[in-house]
Amino acid sequence: MKRILNTLYVTTPDAYLSKDGTNIVVSVKGQEIFRIPAQNIEAICTFGYQGASPGVMKLCADKKIGLSFFTPQGRFIARVQGPVCGNVLLRTRQYSRFQHQDVSLHLSSIAVTGKIYNSRVLLRRFIRDYPDRSGAAYVEQCAEKLRRCYRLAQVADSIETLRGIEGEAASVYFSAFPNLILNNDRCFIFAGRNKRPPTDIVNAMLSFGYSLLAADCASALESVGLDPAVGFMHTLRPGRNSLALDLMEELRAYIVDRLVLSMINMRQVSSSDFLVHDDDCRISVEFTDKGRKAFLTAWQNKKKTEIVHPFLNEKISLGLLPYVQAMLLARYLRQDLDDYPVFIAK
Repeated sequence: MKRILNTLYVTTPDAYLSKDGTNIVVSVKGQEIFRIPAQNIEAICTFGYQGASPGVMKLCADKKIGLSFFTPQGRFIARVQGPVCGNVLLRTRQYSRFQHQDVSLHLSSIAVTGKIYNSRVLLRRFIRDYPDRSGAAYVEQCAEKLRRCYRLAQVADSIETLRGIEGEAASVYFSAFPNLILNNDRCFIFAGRNKRPPTDIVNAMLSFGYSLLAADCASALESVGLDPAVGFMHTLRPGRNSLALDLMEELRAYIVDRLVLSMINMRQVSSSDFLVHDDDCRISVEFTDKGRKAFLTAWQNKKKTEIVHPFLNEKISLGLLPYVQAMLLARYLRQDLDDYPVFIAK
């Protein structure tokens, strides 16, 4: 099993990455503020526009370190990729099989049902833990609606139908989401999912977490030799890692949503950790440097927690979950497995 290493998060907007031997050096305005040996990390995520030297890019490519660039607000910009991992036969198999509508529909059905199931598990967990809390009855109604969506997704006869079911399930799920927020601070009012840009704190946290998860999924797919840009459900688009977006669907609620709710309910974030912008009557919310660091610290700690994988039946760190699912998808495409074992939360 792959060993999980640290991810270096560079949150200072003016930071520039350079190389000194086999060390990654972080500098601000020409002054070194941090360095780390390349062999101690598996990924770098930098939030800003100063960028990185060609030497760092080559070092990351040589050491198979994922180097991802984000805006200060957390939107994904680009990813540096070294030599293609794996063999050409696996990618050829991927391209060939995803062109078959029956294969794409089958995998899309698995992705959507996995997403709905794991979303419902999160709602059911709230009902179990807070049966007498205000809103529990509505959450239970939403959980039952998700059960119906789950069954419909299993028998959908087209990807377009599946997308419609997924949209309905997402609407139901996020309508219940405000009841899962136990922190009564008005800054955490959530009126529904929005993005590009997020207009409230909860959506800002969700979008930031999804961006990090998508980057992890893209790295995982590349590490097993798959092309993260060629997916089976999300439409192909230049610059979009469609397969990474497909893979993360089953993991959203289990990894990101649970972390966001935990940080809010345990009061690990507050309104002071966010900035609100009002540009031409268009509201947008983003992390402050302090808030972003708090989220990334919680994200890294969460990735270190251990779970028992339901298919492998062995303990893995949560940070390896995207890699394990990518590995299982590759095995399915190589026909080493009869089917793709979607991750199902307990």
